[in-house]
Amino acid sequence: MTPDGAAFPAQTSAPSFQLQDVNGSLMTQGIQRHLPRGAIHDLPHRVTTFFATHSNGPALLTGALPFDRDHQDFLTQPLRAQHHAALSAEMANRNQFVTHLDPPSTSQWQVNEEPSPQAYASSVTEALRLLNQAPLAEERKIVLARSLLVDAGQQIDPVMLWQRLAQDTSVTAFMTSLPAAADGSRAMLVGATPELLLKKTADRVLSHPLAGSASRHLQASDDQDAAARLLRSEKDLREHRNVVEAILDTLAPHCKTLHAPATPSLRSTASMWHLGTRIEGILRSQETTCVELLRDLHPTPAVCGTPREWAREMISTLESIDRGFFAGAVGWTDAQGDGTWYVAIRCAELRGAQARLFAGAGIVKGSDPALETAETAAKFGAMLRALGLK
Repeated sequence: MTPDGAAFPAQTSAPSFQLQDVNGSLMTQGIQRHLPRGAIHDLPHRVTTFFATHSNGPALLTGALPFDRDHQDFLTQPLRAQHHAALSAEMANRNQFVTHLDPPSTSQWQVNEEPSPQAYASSVTEALRLLNQAPLAEERKIVLARSLLVDAGQQIDPVMLWQRLAQDTSVTAFMTSLPAAADGSRAMLVGATPELLLKKTADRVLSHPLAGSASRHLQASDDQDAAARLLRSEKDLREHRNVVEAILDTLAPHCKTLHAPATPSLRSTASMWHLGTRIEGILRSQETTCVELLRDLHPTPAVCGTPREWAREMISTLESIDRGFFAGAVGWTDAQGDGTWYVAIRCAELRGAQARLFAGAGIVKGSDPALETAETAAKFGAMLRALGLK
């Protein structure tokens, strides 16, 4: 907090992109060039053309893809890029419920729920009705999102928010520039995601989808009970299995070997338990680029649903918010076709004094509207704590 009590004072030299996971961190400064914007279907062509055309500057593109496959992405070539080594074991093992940075002054902040919890629960009820009417209802899923609009009354500093989020090293903290609004105002997407969408290194490919969640508890016995219930939840296990099978089906044509454990494992963040499965493969051709794989994978059933096109149609009918880059992907790719991309969840879009937070829940047969609404509230937790609002 500054001496006059201002919350999150703006910094003039904020990185244009920053990503930290257990393997290390990447930070870029400035923007040298923009990748011509477009939809995901021609992303591999645009990226290949970009690197073939521009040989000066870092051979790197960083940025974000929107949730909607028909909307335009935002990737840039930085002026400078800095890579840092992997985190120490001590840091990597930290998984805390609170941060140590002083909280900002939030007495004048306003928070609006869009939609309200009641309206969101009604949307879940309608989603269940539509889902149960569809063929093979047990194999279908719709992910529904809602948002919180926070107005701080003054500029929110994305770097300070990122630093708070990065203290929980069980997640990947990210920050990336977004397109300017019609009035010229700049935006940043800042978050702490637990979900690796895709990592491609030479002929190796890795994905670690999450689906099926439960809130953490401060009391150790309650926390372990929540984890145990999640591991034996028929609904959550079914939801998770459908996500894993969809990713395996997508990656299989590209891979000569592909492996995933038969059962999921628990993955924890400071606020949530998740079911996760580590999927590893060896590509048939090392020339297959990460953005080709990204084009085929995104969005996965973890953030959209299944079947994908049906779920996208249901989302457009039932959701009252524009997801923008929430539930999209954030990451980087280089001229060799390697790269790392995370699912853009547990995040907020910052624009001046406003922060729009997002959270979603997977709706499957057997979902309970009240419980799904409570799950989205829990998923807001990390960002609300980082803002000093919880």
